[in-house]
Amino acid sequence: MRAAIVSAAILAGACAAPQTMVPDTAPVAARTIPEIMAAIPDSDWVDLDPENTIYLELPSGRVVIELAPAYAPNHVANIKALAREGFFDAAAVVRVQENYVAQWGRPEEAPAHAFRAARASLPAEFDRPITEDLPFVRLPDRDTYADEVGFSGSFPVARGNGRTWLAHCYGMVGAGRDVSPDSGGGGELYVTIGNAPRNLDLNVTLVGRVVAGIEHLTTLRRGTGDLGFYVTPEERTPIRTMRVAADVPPAERTRLQALRTDSASFAELVEARRNRRDDWYVHPAGAIGLCNTPLPVRAAPG
Repeated sequence: MRAAIVSAAILAGACAAPQTMVPDTAPVAARTIPEIMAAIPDSDWVDLDPENTIYLELPSGRVVIELAPAYAPNHVANIKALAREGFFDAAAVVRVQENYVAQWGRPEEAPAHAFRAARASLPAEFDRPITEDLPFVRLPDRDTYADEVGFSGSFPVARGNGRTWLAHCYGMVGAGRDVSPDSGGGGELYVTIGNAPRNLDLNVTLVGRVVAGIEHLTTLRRGTGDLGFYVTPEERTPIRTMRVAADVPPAERTRLQALRTDSASFAELVEARRNRRDDWYVHPAGAIGLCNTPLPVRAAPG
């Protein structure tokens, strides 16, 4: 059965103290956001790990996805196994729903896949325990859906009741499923392309985020069927291939770096967004939402 995204009730709770925090009493940012970005030292940038980076190749170009093995280790391993088995070579973008998601997978009429190392489904990985070795930089502002929110490495996360989970911000990648929580496995994936549907948090296994090329998905024709599914095969966008970056010759890779969220540069950038002091702004907000916080990525130098 074709997997679809399932929404349910919102969960929240108390949580442990964070490791790091973006200060809510930081001095007024004296520099503009472009000035901050231009002054970030090379030491504040980190290379994307090729073994945990996926290239989704569409006719219009490449979508680069950074995977999150710390939060969904089994799904990440399975997605890489599926890619290495050629599972997605018979796949297509089957759904594009306005202000919601773009979803791809093997159409129902595609030949059955002969699974080897990969599996068709896995137990859900909606959240995980908070542990001391898991990085976390907390935002100071209140969140509607969780007691605490912030960033773990390059990913937006929430926390409560001793558990932590990835948050459904723009560009996040999830594993589609049916009604059973354990019916997904990464064979159908989606990207959030609209207003952050945080009500999906803790109801779908998130596996990573798009760091480049999301325009190749957001500009696709919207589906006219229920939930934005395409009605005819002709409407679909075929996937040329989906590969693990480590399996791609170095000369053909898209070399990217992400800004370290535990850096002073990131803290200054967040404060500049919380309290915009540009000439155009009359009333700085004095707060920022998790999914409105920029997570910069740049081309690796050299």
